[in-house]
Amino acid sequence: MSQLSQVFTRASTGLDAPLVTIEVHISSGLPGFSIVGLPEGAVRESKERVRSALINSQFKFPKGRITVSLAPANLPKSGGRYDLPIAIGLLLASGQIKEKINLDGFELYGELGLNGSLRAIEGLLPAIIASSQDAHNIILPTQESAQYTLVNQAKIYPCEHLLQVCDFLQGTSNVNQLVRKLTNKQTIYNNDFSQVKGQHHAKRALEVVASGGHNLLLVGTPGSGKTMLAERLPSIMSPLSDDKALERASIYSVANKRLDLTQLKVRPFRSPHHSSSAVALVGGGSIPKPGEISLAHEGVLFLDELPEFPRSVLEVLRQPLENGVIHLSRAAQQTTFPANFQLIGAMNPCPCGYYGDGTSKCHCTEDQIDRYKNKISGPLLDRIDMVLTVPPLPKEALLEQTNSSAESSEVIRERVLKAHNIQFKRQGKFNDKLTPDEIEKSIPLNKDDKQLLSEAIDKFHLSARAYHRILKVARTIADLDNSETVNIQHLSEAIGYRRES
Repeated sequence: MSQLSQVFTRASTGLDAPLVTIEVHISSGLPGFSIVGLPEGAVRESKERVRSALINSQFKFPKGRITVSLAPANLPKSGGRYDLPIAIGLLLASGQIKEKINLDGFELYGELGLNGSLRAIEGLLPAIIASSQDAHNIILPTQESAQYTLVNQAKIYPCEHLLQVCDFLQGTSNVNQLVRKLTNKQTIYNNDFSQVKGQHHAKRALEVVASGGHNLLLVGTPGSGKTMLAERLPSIMSPLSDDKALERASIYSVANKRLDLTQLKVRPFRSPHHSSSAVALVGGGSIPKPGEISLAHEGVLFLDELPEFPRSVLEVLRQPLENGVIHLSRAAQQTTFPANFQLIGAMNPCPCGYYGDGTSKCHCTEDQIDRYKNKISGPLLDRIDMVLTVPPLPKEALLEQTNSSAESSEVIRERVLKAHNIQFKRQGKFNDKLTPDEIEKSIPLNKDDKQLLSEAIDKFHLSARAYHRILKVARTIADLDNSETVNIQHLSEAIGYRRES
């Protein structure tokens, strides 16, 4: 006599979590255990973990021919998340437990230890979001369950052992439900602009960057403060909204990266080493995982020593910088990850780093300097809105032990937030996302403005993209000045930021 059971869970494909129906069929015949439905290695090994977990939890492993179907059959399945639902399906099909709760309203997740304990799994947060949208109850491991309560209205039942899950389903014991909305605790920033001495021009440029969502290249000698300035950029950017914070947590969950929940609403700051590969930056693998550009989503991607990155690695950034997403195509599946980041690059003015610092340290030839700068392609530079020279800090400022005149990040952030409000009230997005048509309509130019821009185009050989980026930056500067129109002073400052050192 054949026996059949059905349990629900979800797969992980990027930030999507399609529903998976696990059907377990036990029939007479030679003993066997097969899993069908495009299982990869970890899923195929599930039968050994499930077998040991059942035996060590004082259950009998069913005799007969066992077939486990993971539907839909054409969806690749990976990871250990299917252990718990397969084990429960086996116990239901063999009649060793009889659920008193309607399992049609439940989804089960968890990897099993050989003793029946439940272990945390990666990439579960998108599944929790999808489950809560379908008003399903969720049974999952207790480990790291706190991050799953970020999802509003999620009905989560954390368990530590297979036996606890069985008792709960049979109604013989209770499991406390976790229900908590995303908290609105005050966002704490570890870095502050008041810690930076001098560099007022650089601070102004970063304020413009934060206000309009622009990209920036910092050029300066070693020790001039490029990295210190870049690290403090998130402290003047607006905190993430609840939805964006949850999206960020989902990306980290899929990438199996630990996220400090106290810093959840602080915009991310990622600084990969220049030895990173293209896959490390944009993501990939046989089962696509997010890369650094997705981990920096809605935040800052800082590339220090920009010319030291292989040119082929830097070129993969061009399309995500324009589109804000990255499409990864593999033979088995196609995945899209969000990648709406601000690129902040830093480089020295020459190979030795000391060209133009007013000393005789630099002995680089013009040919060496040109080769060094040419490591960064023109198309990539064309996508960078602003280029800023960061001069060495004067010794007087360095010896000054009090920095009372420096503005704090909170003061600067208030101005940035006002500029954000102006932009979203006017157009519903940051200035950096304006299309050429929207730029032409929102920034009327008079005769003097056109003359200034014409001279800049001729002098700096600007492309159409670079021209529009100047107008976007000028629009942001005008918003910081609370000006409805872009005047020639705003254009002049924007052109100054475009000039290469």
